[in-house]
Amino acid sequence: MTAIRMVSSVLLLVLMQSGALCARRFRGGRNPQPRRAPPPPTYRADRGDTTESFPLDFTAVEENMNDFMTQVKNLAQSLYPCSAQKLDYDMRLNFLENTSVTCNDGSPAGYYLKESRGSRRWLIFLEGGWYCFNKENCDSRYETMRRLMSSSKWPQTKTGTGILSPLPEENPHWWNANMVFIPYCSSDVWSGVTAKTEQSGYAFMGSLIIQEVLKDLLNKGLDNAKVLLLAGSSAGGTGVLLNVDRVAELLEGLGHTGIQVRGLSDSGWFLDNKQYHCTDCVDTVSCAPTETIKRGIKYWGGVVPEKCKQAHEGEEWNCFFGYRVFPSIKSPVFVVQWLFDEAQLTVDNIQLTGQPVQEGQWRYIQNLGIELRNTLKDVPAMFAPACLSHEVITRNYWIDVQVKGTSLPRALHCWDRSLHDNRNNKAPPKGCPVHLIDSCPWPHCNPTCPTIRDQFTGQEMNVIQFLMHMGFDVSNMPPHQGISLCYSPFELSFAL
Repeated sequence: MTAIRMVSSVLLLVLMQSGALCARRFRGGRNPQPRRAPPPPTYRADRGDTTESFPLDFTAVEENMNDFMTQVKNLAQSLYPCSAQKLDYDMRLNFLENTSVTCNDGSPAGYYLKESRGSRRWLIFLEGGWYCFNKENCDSRYETMRRLMSSSKWPQTKTGTGILSPLPEENPHWWNANMVFIPYCSSDVWSGVTAKTEQSGYAFMGSLIIQEVLKDLLNKGLDNAKVLLLAGSSAGGTGVLLNVDRVAELLEGLGHTGIQVRGLSDSGWFLDNKQYHCTDCVDTVSCAPTETIKRGIKYWGGVVPEKCKQAHEGEEWNCFFGYRVFPSIKSPVFVVQWLFDEAQLTVDNIQLTGQPVQEGQWRYIQNLGIELRNTLKDVPAMFAPACLSHEVITRNYWIDVQVKGTSLPRALHCWDRSLHDNRNNKAPPKGCPVHLIDSCPWPHCNPTCPTIRDQFTGQEMNVIQFLMHMGFDVSNMPPHQGISLCYSPFELSFAL
């Protein structure tokens, strides 16, 4: 209690000093406009939850008062727009010191970094972007999506959004962490360890890129980290599942045993299910997921977690599918997965292009949600809304989506607290859920799902318009299809 009272006093003093500084700067003379000043912080609350405040890490009081006071000063800066003029919100490009680890075309791999002085939390994000699995479609990818295979035109800075945002109103629990964004330029689902050869024409070094980034960051403050969250979306989300234990083992092997390594996999939990209708395996979109991975893992020289490799010896491709690799992972992992993932539906050859949806397609979509639920039921920490979308944690609307009244940032904060309490033999926090999955049976039955847009016009659609867009007669939809509709001219409510 003495420490908390002292912190409160110092916080008040810091805020007063910041306010005085602000007043002096605006008293007379010109008022230089900040490049990007944050709006006043808003204290968000999930529906049904108590109001949250800024997440200062009070555990630091017990361990290191200097680090805690740095957090207080950072908070004070964020509260005053005049102080925010000094803040740089962008992550800056750094190329790897080890130049032998490269992108597909041999250009140097790298990462974007925004340091948060005094913070002992690090968030390292793996970008997504599909993959290629043979010389022909890698050549095509190089012509059409060169940014995902080469660093030659990467910008010098990058602004973080969603969980990478430095603004507390957009990122309530991780805004003051050290932020690292690793661009995806290996086309191998972050699994490759193979240098460029004449036969392949490309390097596939995704797994090695992650390891080299970690080694570089150890000289930039990561060696003093308390928590490292390895996050990623889409192919990056699968990359988290493949690499989180490898990251923990690397740090432990280098003597950094005090760093708690965790994973956050967003939209990377794919199914090796049967396609709605089979097509020739020409590219990653038309080809069945199992077939592309079988071909890709050989082409990339891909590596998978050792325990999973032993469980699927000779068929290591199984380890690219979340429900198969997850039981072998030792590090804590939080899984975020839309129940009706657009990328999954695409590779399953379900095209929602405005043509009327046939009954067989509708049943396939519903069964996909059921299959995903079944594969996620034993995952202790997860967030699975019944929405039609792909990727979420770097979207600016990531704070708005809820499952059973709990938002994703809130669920991640609860998970963070539960891991801390477990390490300290404390009871888990009450009213703080971490296993959240929608039970309604069809796309966008959750009213907090992100907005759907017409693919051709770009216009927003409400749920009725979405169903009509897919060819449904909403007034005559039978209950056996899983929907009972009661609607007015203004809204549609679902009795499920």
